[in-house]
Amino acid sequence: MSEEMRTFGYLCPACGKPVMAARSVFALEASNAEVECECGKSALSVGFDGERYHLTVPCGLCGETHEAVCPPERVLRGGTALACPQTKQFCCFIGDEGTVEKHLRELEILAEKEKRQEEGPEAFADSVIMYEVLSELKEIAARPGGITCACGSRRYGMEIRRSAVDLICRDCGAKLRISAATDADLDDLCCHMKLVIPGNRG
Repeated sequence: MSEEMRTFGYLCPACGKPVMAARSVFALEASNAEVECECGKSALSVGFDGERYHLTVPCGLCGETHEAVCPPERVLRGGTALACPQTKQFCCFIGDEGTVEKHLRELEILAEKEKRQEEGPEAFADSVIMYEVLSELKEIAARPGGITCACGSRRYGMEIRRSAVDLICRDCGAKLRISAATDADLDDLCCHMKLVIPGNRG
């Protein structure tokens, strides 16, 4: 019988990348666990006092670190999301890998959007179109296999520019530019059920 795993995910406040790692239920019950970002500047920690789990979560939305206390059934069973007290948005996810990955993608888009709103509307050629495009990308990302790369990867990042959004494969570095300046750009994106980054042909 395979060991039951739980996946933890959060958005690194230092580098902005989604961080995801699985830990076995046995390991979580037996000792403390840590999920560190590859940039080395943030880590989610999970401790167990015999009755409850104590989580320390770096928040990619407000930049602070939040603490949460959860009963074992919230950490070891089903799916759980922990919210940022400041933004009231979920900033940490616990569950099966597919669900956590989907929510992390949506969180990444949300964080990028919040960051840009702080820069002011003149950051975009047309801010209304840009936010509509970001909402549509969020919907596409939520579909199974919604955004993938021709190299076979499902891991991607996003860079928002003045009049476009670049989807960048985290494995091969290929880029897909989505124009986001006119109604026609939005109409074009709405026609797509899925998006495929072209892939770098080695």
